[in-house]
Amino acid sequence: MSINKFNSQNAPEPIGLYPHARKVGDLLFLSGVGPRERGKKEIPGVELDDNGNVLSYDIEAQCHSVFSNVKAILEDSGTTWENLIDVTVFLTNMKDDFQTYNRIYAEYFIDNQPCRTTVEINCLPTPIAIELKCIAAI
Repeated sequence: MSINKFNSQNAPEPIGLYPHARKVGDLLFLSGVGPRERGKKEIPGVELDDNGNVLSYDIEAQCHSVFSNVKAILEDSGTTWENLIDVTVFLTNMKDDFQTYNRIYAEYFIDNQPCRTTVEINCLPTPIAIELKCIAAI
């Protein structure tokens, strides 16, 4: 069985030593994908103070950016959004953000409805409020 690594030139650079995705058989496993944009330090919808602490954030802007990044990785790896089969969503503030995230998620997944798990976590490695971990068919 062959295992291939993929890195998208259209998604944000990984913040550690990992690829955007790995293909194993007919499945593509994506590393955690956040809302950052390739080549930029700013995070969509996030306002930081001089010490890097979050002053405010816009979960809607982050959701759209995350979905765009996932789509780019899928396409650059040889599959499509419609082939997503499992999505794990990490939110840092379930109480305040779930309703907005769930509404936007429904806009993107009208036809394709992968399995989904949503988990609240304390924090993510960068000052973001959402991250997706996905599996797609190739």
